[in-house]
This record gives sequence, structure tokens and C-alpha cells, in this order.
Amino acid sequence: METRRITVLSAGLGVPSSSRLLADQLAAAAERHLAAAGYAAEVDVVELRDLAVDIANSFVTGYAAPKLAGVIAGVEASDGIIAVTPVFSASYSGLFKSFIDVLDPKSLEGKAVLLGATAGTDRHQMVLDFAMRPLFTYLRTRTAPTAVFAGPQDWGNNDDGGSALSTRIDRAAEEFVGLLRGTQPQPRQAAVESLPFEQLLAGISGRH
Repeated sequence: METRRITVLSAGLGVPSSSRLLADQLAAAAERHLAAAGYAAEVDVVELRDLAVDIANSFVTGYAAPKLAGVIAGVEASDGIIAVTPVFSASYSGLFKSFIDVLDPKSLEGKAVLLGATAGTDRHQMVLDFAMRPLFTYLRTRTAPTAVFAGPQDWGNNDDGGSALSTRIDRAAEEFVGLLRGTQPQPRQAAVESLPFEQLLAGISGRH
């Protein structure tokens, strides 16, 4: 049985986080559709808030700390990405964009992507098509046509799987899996060795 590796990026800041809740539901739906198509799923969920300090430091030093380097390697080795962000000031969060900025832009080219966003009002739902989709188009990914926005009214206690949110999640996951089925599995890469910044600096100085 072929395996498809999915990295789930959740940029939620709270605990619990509606972005993480949406990300988990999207991942679960993708796993169901992969299983129905005869594929195994390997899912890695990344909480970007746990990497906030490392992400900021990487901009200043140009060095990715071991934990951040491991996540970057996982993203690069994945077949598909589920990306979910809260909306701040009518766009994706700064934490979400900062993580995307530390990636090699070419590393996302051709990957299947499923987009999701959460906010406190439906006024922000257009962020999916006017902010997130252009970003991933620029990165030359293959993005599922359906993106999923979840507002306060979507988190009721009577979701029996037939709600509007569940329907959108299922449709988006089915499209995402359709993209994954046409993906050649990414080769597994050896773990990246992250050297201390002082050692890297010493190596650069030694060449002058």
C-alpha cells in the first residue's frame, strides 16, 4: 500500500485553538478519503506557536534551531500540506507568514495544499481567496479548489457530520486527496544536521 505524507500546519495561538480544531478535522477527513482510495496516510501535526521563538531567531541569525530544522525538513519531505491560520487584520497571521518565509520557496513547488482559516466573524472569510491562495499560487503549489473557513457559528454542539462545515471539510478533503493521488511519493531524506551558530560563523571566518 502506498503512503502519502501530510504535514498539517496550525497557526493558532490559543489553547484550545479553533485553528487546530479545524486542522484536525481536515486531516481526519483527508485520511478517510485516502483510505477509501487504497492509500495509507502518515500525518504530522505542527503547532507553529511552539516554534515562534525559533522562527524569529532564524530571521536574525540565518540559523534554524534543531526543532525548527526538523519541521522544515518534514515539510519538504511531505507529499501534501494542510495549512490553517487564524485571521488577523484581514489576512493570515504574522506567525503563519513568518514560518512560510523561513522555507525555501522552491521546496513547496508542486505540493498538494489544502487551505483553512478561522476568525471571529464571517467578514474575514475572503482571506482564503485574497491572501492565502495567492501566496500558495506564488509558491507554485497545487491547491485544492475548495478552501474551508470556520467562524463562530460553525462550532455548535450539534454537529452530527451533516452540518455545512462538515460538508465543506469533506468536499475539500476529497479534492485534496485527488491531488495527492497524482503525486509521486517524496523520497525520504536523511536528517539535517543543525550546527550551532558559533560553529557556522567560525567556518565562514576560516575561509577568509
